[in-house]
Amino acid sequence: MPATVTVDLRSDTVTRPGEAMYAAMMAAEVGDDVYGEDVTINRLEATAARLLGKEAGLYLSSATQANLVAMLVHNARGDEILVGRDYHVSRNEAGGASVLGGVVLETLPTDERGALSVEQVLDAIKEDDPHQPITRTLSLENTVSGRVQDPQLHARLAAAAREHGLRVHLDGARLMNAAVALGRPAAEIVAPFDSVMLCLSKGLGAPVGAMLCGDAGFIQRARRQRKILGGGMRQAGVIAAGGLYALENNVDRLAEDHARAVRLAEGLRALERFPVFQETNMVFIEPGADEAGELVSFLRECGIEVGSPYAEMRLVTHLDVDDEGIEQAIGAFDSFYRRNAA
Repeated sequence: MPATVTVDLRSDTVTRPGEAMYAAMMAAEVGDDVYGEDVTINRLEATAARLLGKEAGLYLSSATQANLVAMLVHNARGDEILVGRDYHVSRNEAGGASVLGGVVLETLPTDERGALSVEQVLDAIKEDDPHQPITRTLSLENTVSGRVQDPQLHARLAAAAREHGLRVHLDGARLMNAAVALGRPAAEIVAPFDSVMLCLSKGLGAPVGAMLCGDAGFIQRARRQRKILGGGMRQAGVIAAGGLYALENNVDRLAEDHARAVRLAEGLRALERFPVFQETNMVFIEPGADEAGELVSFLRECGIEVGSPYAEMRLVTHLDVDDEGIEQAIGAFDSFYRRNAA
């Protein structure tokens, strides 16, 4: 990335710890977590479980690892997971559940908001037939590409799945964005789920890690799967302290990211050059295919990083983007189109 980049809108994964988070990490009390002796990790796991209304929590190195562990706990080899075709578990985790767990992924098309219907799920559940895998788990997601999912629909989906003996998991990588947008406690949103994953290193701003929460038995089995995957850590309280700080200080401030995304969307919409969609901390635009590459290069020269020139570009606000950065980004877009119109 060029040294001139000052506003990075590629993802909320690019955030860096602030001074207060660094201080918490430096002061962390640590121990051997495999022995259950890391005080900071124990606090983080208890805090996350309480925040999500579950019995217990487990700290893992990444959201992908946490989702994988959940899939390995909920499913045996040859079992089937029902999941949205565009969800992270099916699209962005290298098929880990299949590669490492021998689990079948049945991917279902989602609607324009990223949702599945109860009818879809019921139709996809397999009968007890030796020719077919056993449908064992329904995996949902919230948010989906920045779109907040309806908690009532999720509750109906979970109830329908559970009536057929399925376990229900939530990929809640950006769950707190949904909670802030809805103005509802996260525990209330995830109440219907057997397990839930929460990423600490996206909008919450921690440098590393994710939480997996569920009942005590589930977490006990998850701890074994984490060990099998090589995810057992020793004095990891040093990094867990960043996650603990994030949960205690950075949840409510997500509203600032959402407000800046609204301003960014308004500014780009005013240019009248391309479709703009915004919800939570993500803004999606669709510049012309013939100009996307040139646009990305121009923005980079102006100190704005927006990622690859896809047909649909995603611009993500986060704690390292302030009001000045948003105005700088809008100004750079405006300059590009003024220059091309000249």
